[in-house]
Amino acid sequence: MALPEKRTHSIKEIYSLPDGQRAELIDGDFYMMAPPSRKHQMIVGELFGIIYAYLKAKNGFCTPYVAPFAVFLNKDDRNYVEPDICVICDRSKLTDAGCSGAPDWIIEVVSPGSRRMDYMIKLFKYRSAGVHEYWIVDPAKDTVLIYDFQQNDMAFHSFSDTVTSRIYEDLSIPFGEFDF
Repeated sequence: MALPEKRTHSIKEIYSLPDGQRAELIDGDFYMMAPPSRKHQMIVGELFGIIYAYLKAKNGFCTPYVAPFAVFLNKDDRNYVEPDICVICDRSKLTDAGCSGAPDWIIEVVSPGSRRMDYMIKLFKYRSAGVHEYWIVDPAKDTVLIYDFQQNDMAFHSFSDTVTSRIYEDLSIPFGEFDF
């Protein structure tokens, strides 16, 4: 007996979703997104503010973006994500629609409904797409996992730590000082 043919989706369908609905698309599979919690948004806001101020002070050519910001990971119509925060250093990847290709640094703040996505599916996808650094910030566990894909290294931190970026060695983020 033959198995039913699996239907794959395209980015065109992402843009056809009803107002207020958000989804990501990985290898043609839809992953619906729930609205973020207050704590999630506070963490994203704190991180984005620190990263933005750092990059601006350095007069850097890298630019941070906060969700919802479209990232077309593989420059195809089957992969579309909206990382909580991403930093793009290659300006040729930027279009009016978003980022075409892998950002240099991605930060995902885990929500109850995104745990499997952030820890497994996106981890693999970001690594294979060419992301250099990937942070998984988990408010339920008060932890930060840092994957340095260029050095094939991983580091584990708690929210009481000051966490240093691998891409920007002089950028430290004092999680212990955040007031959530």
